Amino acid sequence: MKKIKKAIIPAAGLGTRFLPETKAMPKEMLPVVDKPAIQLIVEEAIASGITDILIIIGKGKRAIEDHFDSNTELELNLESKGKDEMLKSVKETNGLNIYFKRQEHPNGLGDAVHTAKSFVGEDPFVIMLGDDLMTDETPLTKQLIDSYEETGSSTLAVMKVPHEDTSKYGVINPAKEVSDGLYDVTNFVEKPNPEDAPSDLAIIGRYLLTADIFDILENTKPGKGNEIQLTDAIDTLNKKGKVYAHEFKGDRYDTGNKFGWLQTNIEFGLKHPEVSDELKQYIKDLAKKLD
Repeated sequence: MKKIKKAIIPAAGLGTRFLPETKAMPKEMLPVVDKPAIQLIVEEAIASGITDILIIIGKGKRAIEDHFDSNTELELNLESKGKDEMLKSVKETNGLNIYFKRQEHPNGLGDAVHTAKSFVGEDPFVIMLGDDLMTDETPLTKQLIDSYEETGSSTLAVMKVPHEDTSKYGVINPAKEVSDGLYDVTNFVEKPNPEDAPSDLAIIGRYLLTADIFDILENTKPGKGNEIQLTDAIDTLNKKGKVYAHEFKGDRYDTGNKFGWLQTNIEFGLKHPEVSDELKQYIKDLAKKLD
């Protein structure tokens, strides 16, 4: 069985929900305390044993490439001033096997993934969406890899969501729970109306897929939003073979909307050694003012 060593991070979206901030800055570069959200995704990949990462970018995303490049002038400046901790933080992303490919026209997640065909080759791989930050004792990507090593099949991460929110997600129709938190799936439905949703188990931003998905994507017609939907291709893959769903029971942070991004910064800030004490006191003082 081939080892999972490759990851795709789609980052070609326009970030319209964060305008005007994202007019010139990629949404993926918005900070979570002191790190861009996309760096936290990369760190999860590395912690899960991934060695090669392809980031799918679009027009105006050059800042992502610059972030993962070395900055010799900055590093020499910090070194000359003895700012060792700062130097360590900016060098965290140096030396990683990170590659970039441009999606010429935004045409859905399925289209973005298809552009990575030559990078993936015949290997199984993971897809990590930049809007979703996951925390658990074992990284979610590593959980999917462990599942794949047991089943040899494609596996998606799912999580229970409020039923009224199912129209925001791809949702699974579970056939049965084959083991604790691992589901055999009848079919996958892209953004169903709540009254039509087959379950409350929604696909979240981590996928482990075999290379068979690329031939399917080539023949997948536009779906919801007139875009190539990855969920539609996965549903076809499930009919030809087997796709499992792994229920994630850790913490998920959605940075793809303004409130979610603010919430993520507060919760990550409460765990950050440099600002946690001050932030806790600030929240306490603010709560008194709001009473």
